[in-house]
Amino acid sequence: MHVVILAEFATASGGAEKVAVESARGLAEAGARVTYVQAVDGPVDPLLDHPRLHRVALSLPDVWSLPAWRGAVTGVWNAEAARRLSAALDALPAAVDCLHLHQWSRAFSPAVLPVLLARPAPLVLTLHDYFLACPNGVYYRFDRAEPCSLRPMSPACLAAPCDPKSRLHKAVRVGRAAALRVATGRAPLDVIHVCDASLARMGALLEGRPVRHHRIDNPVRVAPEAPAEPARGEAVAYVGRLTAEKGADLVAEAARRAGLPALFVGAGPLEDSLRAQGAEVIGWRAPSEVAALLRARARAVCAPSRWYETGPLTIYEALAQGIPAIASTRSGAAEKVRHGETGLVVEPEAGPLAEAFGALKDDALVARLGRAAHAAYCQAPPTLAAHAEALLGLYRRLADEYGIRHCGSEGGPERDGVVAAMR
Repeated sequence: MHVVILAEFATASGGAEKVAVESARGLAEAGARVTYVQAVDGPVDPLLDHPRLHRVALSLPDVWSLPAWRGAVTGVWNAEAARRLSAALDALPAAVDCLHLHQWSRAFSPAVLPVLLARPAPLVLTLHDYFLACPNGVYYRFDRAEPCSLRPMSPACLAAPCDPKSRLHKAVRVGRAAALRVATGRAPLDVIHVCDASLARMGALLEGRPVRHHRIDNPVRVAPEAPAEPARGEAVAYVGRLTAEKGADLVAEAARRAGLPALFVGAGPLEDSLRAQGAEVIGWRAPSEVAALLRARARAVCAPSRWYETGPLTIYEALAQGIPAIASTRSGAAEKVRHGETGLVVEPEAGPLAEAFGALKDDALVARLGRAAHAAYCQAPPTLAAHAEALLGLYRRLADEYGIRHCGSEGGPERDGVVAAMR
């Protein structure tokens, strides 16, 4: 089977890229032939170095690197991205069984959707966020610091000053959302949800559109080893981008109230204010370094998302290492936390978080939560191999619908001549 994975970057600078890179590696290890198409030049994750994995770079600019007017136009519709992608797909030496798109908001733009939909192979989209429905992508009111309740692209949505930057940015995002709807038209879409909450929420937001929903967990790539000893740690840890919608400020405030150190691994606009509150901010670190740091210093890992986050992966990775997790009631990661058994599920507010952090001063409780977290993870680990197996099962089912007859793991497919009429 030959699979094309499309993402805008080739290194894990965020959750979507991390999943794209890791899934590409997992598929290659499972015997599939993988082509990884990256939109923007930049660092390349070593995971993409595999004999069955071929990488194609389109050398497109990140819209945030362009002058404002050009970035706006390119973000709404990047015709050059469509042209380069079409040429790259035409040049592939083997026919494609399935196309899998992870991102399109930073360089690809909606312009690549018609290119992908016109191919004689199924297209799958993983929904790491809400861009398929919501203009700002996170279904969150930045003006009110709360989740959105409006129907995307309704008159009330268009009028809402919800963008984190300005009304002008909102207008550009609305233009991109409109272009996305035009690009997909009435074509049937197959989408993957990474949590049950996303499946329920996006099912409602996309109601009336020809979308088929599939549910596959993100992979958790943690080396198998003995559980950590979180009772020996001293800090509440946060790993990720330092923003208000992800609740980084809540961790600092709650830790201060509870009298615990706060350790932040990541960067973002709240960095200076977190340091001003006495928090330790160490910037981004390699995954292996983060894992070692958490095992040595973390009593718990906290992700108090204010928005309806579909992850984050840091919660799953903490549980896999035997470190208690504190998840927001609004995040998809809460589905993996057994409240009071493997961690705590808390409202994303400073008061409830401070109370939860205070409970973490009990060494016996922290040790018990950590042991249970590790045991629960080991019962059914969402490993990279399990993730790749689930993806391949979906790809094969969709390819069968397209009349693609597989010729083995590395061979190209044969087609029965009816594929072109299916879209």
